[in-house]
Amino acid sequence: MDPFSGALLVVAGVAAGLAGSIAGLASLCSYPALLAFGLPPVAANVTNTMAMFANTAGAAAASRPELRGQGRRVARLVAVAAAGGSLGAALLLSTPAEAFEFVVPWLIALGSVLLLARDRLRRLAEERAARSAAPRRPAFLPLAAPVALVGLYGGYFGAASGVLMLAVLCAATTEPLPVTNAVKNLVTGAANITAAVAYAFLAPVHWPAAAALSCGCLAGSWLGPKVVRRLPERPLRYAIAMAGFGLALYLRVI
Repeated sequence: MDPFSGALLVVAGVAAGLAGSIAGLASLCSYPALLAFGLPPVAANVTNTMAMFANTAGAAAASRPELRGQGRRVARLVAVAAAGGSLGAALLLSTPAEAFEFVVPWLIALGSVLLLARDRLRRLAEERAARSAAPRRPAFLPLAAPVALVGLYGGYFGAASGVLMLAVLCAATTEPLPVTNAVKNLVTGAANITAAVAYAFLAPVHWPAAAALSCGCLAGSWLGPKVVRRLPERPLRYAIAMAGFGLALYLRVI
């Protein structure tokens, strides 16, 4: 890898870290950059997953105010997402990628639709709970299955898994977006890290490219939560959804 290509991957990593920690769209920057670098799709995918470890580390370090008091909830969600990520990695390593890659743009678009419909989904849930005399179930139980599925997706392909995870978490909570975003970063990161461990030994990771991306990701993801704290929630959520639609269209065309 020549110095110019390495520098471009570092820049792409900074953009990916920002996009990932703010919007769950790190791969909007990193995956196309790896393809442009000349890696085939599978190698680009596993290299991208390896580099996203830095995204999780930087975002977690910068999100400590939002994560206070979230330890038990995060631990449960991380365990479920990690299990899903392990299954996703096993799926990638044992089956052809073409069929799942065909579905990927539609999953991303669905996540964007869920983000746009979040307020309506919340109102429906509140109305249903008000009409029901039965006690409400703990929030973790209905989240376990979708979190595991998004974790599986993240371990297998990963592009915009953060959008899907953010959509799932937003639909189930009424907390401020920066808190949900911080939890999303850790939960999505658990699936990525679990898959990365398998890919490190069993997949064609391009280590110099992964190292260059990781350096940029660490810086970008550390800045991301600071940006989220200063932006209004609704425009940010709409911008995330629109970016998700853009990535879905891009992946559908290529």
